[in-house]
Amino acid sequence: MPAARLAPVLIADSITRVGAEAAGAVVVNGSHGGVYAAFVAAKLHVAGAVFNDAGVGRDRAGVAGLDYLAGLGIPAVAVGYDTARIGDGADMMERGIITHANAPAAALGCGPGMACREAAEALQQASPGKSEPPSALEAAFLLIPEAPAVWALDSASLVAAEHVGTIVVTGSHGGLLGGRSDTALKADALAALFNDAGIGIDEAGVTRLPALDARGIAAGTVAATSARIGDARSTYEGGVLTRVNRRAAALGIRAGMAAREFVDIVRRAGTETGRTA
Repeated sequence: MPAARLAPVLIADSITRVGAEAAGAVVVNGSHGGVYAAFVAAKLHVAGAVFNDAGVGRDRAGVAGLDYLAGLGIPAVAVGYDTARIGDGADMMERGIITHANAPAAALGCGPGMACREAAEALQQASPGKSEPPSALEAAFLLIPEAPAVWALDSASLVAAEHVGTIVVTGSHGGLLGGRSDTALKADALAALFNDAGIGIDEAGVTRLPALDARGIAAGTVAATSARIGDARSTYEGGVLTRVNRRAAALGIRAGMAAREFVDIVRRAGTETGRTA
């Protein structure tokens, strides 16, 4: 009897940056392990997935997607934010150490303390995901319609041309994808907020900030312990700033402020200067 075919391993800096090639593969990706990222993985019909635990954070949001995928029978694990750079799939494969595994992954032999590469090999035993996830998660919310408008976007991948000149409050981590500055933000927003994902090894969770300085975009991160990663409304409602870039600091924004204060200050400045959508 021929041996069962092993699922291929696909490495990506974000689960939002892969497409049909992910179907039936084990995707080692630099995204946080929150529910939105897990939803995207399920829609892609992955056989298994490896995420970054993003410091776990408030309400364990950084690994909540593992339980979501377990409900669909898809094995998934997360590597420690302090062992490999978030937003960098290759670094996760090279240095990542597993901190969390869902029940289907545990059944394949995955568990805390295992090297990422070893876990990916174990996940290759999984079959392609066949279950369709529940209907699409609503992930974009217009918080303030008056210019400069404020958007809550659960993923920075949702930023588009319509968000030029607006304030985008995201649920995404504040790390560049693969260290590339062009991945900081898809459009020239007036300002942007992210989750610091625990900041993590090599301060990977905040590397978007200087890249956005170069584009004149005020930006900051909120503590992973203050807001649920992957949940932009949580960023806005409960987020507490940990880092801000020079552009934001020039407006009087400081670490320790609430995300709402960040938005209020930028909106006042945007109104006064006319930099609006």
